[in-house]
Amino acid sequence: MQSLLVQVHPSNWSFLWDALSALALRLCAAAAILWIGWWVSRRVANWIARRGGGIDPTLRPIVRDTAVWGVRLIAVIGALSQIGIQTASIVAVLGAAGLAIGLALQGTLQNIAAGIMLLLLRPFKVGDYIDGGGGSGVIAGTVEEVNLFTTRLTKPDGICEYVPNGALWSNSIRNYSRNPTRRLDLEVEVSVRDDVNHAIDALRALAAADARVLASPAPQVMVSRFDDSIAVLNVRVWSN
Repeated sequence: MQSLLVQVHPSNWSFLWDALSALALRLCAAAAILWIGWWVSRRVANWIARRGGGIDPTLRPIVRDTAVWGVRLIAVIGALSQIGIQTASIVAVLGAAGLAIGLALQGTLQNIAAGIMLLLLRPFKVGDYIDGGGGSGVIAGTVEEVNLFTTRLTKPDGICEYVPNGALWSNSIRNYSRNPTRRLDLEVEVSVRDDVNHAIDALRALAAADARVLASPAPQVMVSRFDDSIAVLNVRVWSN
């Protein structure tokens, strides 16, 4: 007790004042580093959102988020170092926290892994119309944004849908916008009492006269099936 009283004796107040002043300066420096880091991260996010620096629109959201949180993580580590916390300890704590979070959020990590694969392999891009349910039409729409966790689609009825990346990656994906040339299949019913050959020739002439139909591959008209007294003709044309 006596030694403690000696330490806080008025003659040692200058030492305490110096220590508190140094601590206050370190806290101010840490706060300044955090403020600058958050300010820089916002500037980077705005720059990527406005200009993109030539970044593909599909990759832009993930590049923006990675850059923002990378800058903020550096700022947090720098601020903690200013107040005397060792960087090695910070990395160890972050590693342990990452392991615990990873075990608790295994499904989320699957979505992240699927998002990375979608961004690397690029089966679709922003603006493409896709069917991610193996052709079932359940997961179908125009791609608006691809993030690490989800892909945002606009469905044909105008509804916005967020699809977990794991659901897309685990099914076959049909991209209706990838190839510029598409085939259109039409069915035309003709009575068997009529001249079927004449109907086939007429349909071929109509297809050849339509400027939207490509000459190569050539249009095809064939009998698909017979239903009672009806012949069903299949018309196959290619168009851009």
